[in-house]
Amino acid sequence: MSGYLEVLTPQNSQMIFIDQQPQMAFGVQSIDRQVLKNNVVGLAKAAKVFGIPTTITTVETTSFSGHTYPELLAVFPENRILERTSMNSWDDQNVRDALAASGRKKVVVSGLWTEVCNTTFALSAMLEGGYEIYMVADASGGTSSDAHKFAMDRMVQAGVVPMTWQQVLLEWQRDWARRDTYDAVTAIAKEHSGAYGMGIDYAYTMVHGAPERVAHGERIGPSPAKVA
Repeated sequence: MSGYLEVLTPQNSQMIFIDQQPQMAFGVQSIDRQVLKNNVVGLAKAAKVFGIPTTITTVETTSFSGHTYPELLAVFPENRILERTSMNSWDDQNVRDALAASGRKKVVVSGLWTEVCNTTFALSAMLEGGYEIYMVADASGGTSSDAHKFAMDRMVQAGVVPMTWQQVLLEWQRDWARRDTYDAVTAIAKEHSGAYGMGIDYAYTMVHGAPERVAHGERIGPSPAKVA
């Protein structure tokens, strides 16, 4: 278990996205699906910024599940898409080879569904491959709140580390003095981190006097109307 005491770094981890496809998302009931997609894309952008080796795997794309979210593919336009028939990604040799290629044992996972594809992959990769699994709970989804919760519980009991996507982003950044990734990380937060992102914009413009990050029309007024 000593490996789990190490924080995630851009040098010790890799990323896998499992079946982030429309038909799989249609069945998700444990999280709002637009929130899920936002979190998945934010996590993908984080992996891109930090140069994290990233695997994208899909199941039955043309016959059932549909194409991976275009917003996710746009982050990694050069990546191969590893197609499978198996629900368990570990059962596909191309996936095993992709994971082994990086030489990194810490695997950050975002997938659908939590109770099937995520769980079977996590348990198999730990048992047979010796990997350490970090399951991103809010960039994954199950067919019900119970399905997601009990799948997460089962994986945690087996040694999987539960995380959230923003936790992964900030753990990779670690220090705001790391200026080479500072701007990119705050840009991801502004776009994908909700109120936290709004807070960054507010602090920059209202506290530090930075210009607004978008151009807009002239601000006019106020011009109180005459009251009868």
